[in-house]
Amino acid sequence: METMTLSVRTEVGVLKADREANIPPRSLNNREDTPAVLLVGGMGTRLQSVLPRIPKPLARLGNMPFLQLLVLQLRSQGIRHLLMCTGYLGEQIEHEFGDGHRWDVNISYSLEPSPLGTAGALKFAERHLSHGIDFLVMNGDSFVELDFRQFIHFHQEHGGLISMAVRRVPNAARYGTVRFDTMNRIIGFTEKTGTAASGAVNAGVYVFSPMVLEHIPNSQASLEKDIFPRLLEHGIYAAEQDGMFIDIGTPEDYARCQKLCRSLQNAAHVPQ
Repeated sequence: METMTLSVRTEVGVLKADREANIPPRSLNNREDTPAVLLVGGMGTRLQSVLPRIPKPLARLGNMPFLQLLVLQLRSQGIRHLLMCTGYLGEQIEHEFGDGHRWDVNISYSLEPSPLGTAGALKFAERHLSHGIDFLVMNGDSFVELDFRQFIHFHQEHGGLISMAVRRVPNAARYGTVRFDTMNRIIGFTEKTGTAASGAVNAGVYVFSPMVLEHIPNSQASLEKDIFPRLLEHGIYAAEQDGMFIDIGTPEDYARCQKLCRSLQNAAHVPQ
């Protein structure tokens, strides 16, 4: 009875929030129905000195590509429908992962015709997404330990257009920070300052309501710089995480990632 009460309360809360934000009714899809879009099309310029001629998501992490860590993290929590937005050397990614059957997932691809940025690539992939269903979006060069079921529930309960996983780090100098209020609603973003100070940073994993795509142009655009700041008034919420977080955007962080290989694989529930 307690579970049923919680479900009813959650649905009522979502519908109320949608009405208040003037958002059309949404589908309250379950975790297993939620597709995941992986943004893996960037050139990874800063990492090319140590990883020439391969796309950044294929950087090795122990005995597997970094991107495989994300695939296995999703699969371990029952998410099997994956869409990879590829670009730079995208044929290498498609050759490596194919249709996903080796990991018991279903992978499809959207190859951008020219560099479109994170938002443009997502808009270009719109034809692959089901109408009316919330979906996960993940950067292909970062990992954060989280419970996707709880994250999706967080999104449904808060009723915004976007939910963003954020992680407090002791040194946010190269990330920029996310500012949010006591209700977890994001109120602004602070550009990277180069100053070694702690703060909450964007961990690169989101739940998007399908209406977000209506706000993205059919052109080159960045989620972080162009879209998120414009959508604050429509509701973007921060879901704080306290597990492992790392990205491989620089040679220094990539080297640190190698040292944490086993811990990252354990956090992603990779079979040993």
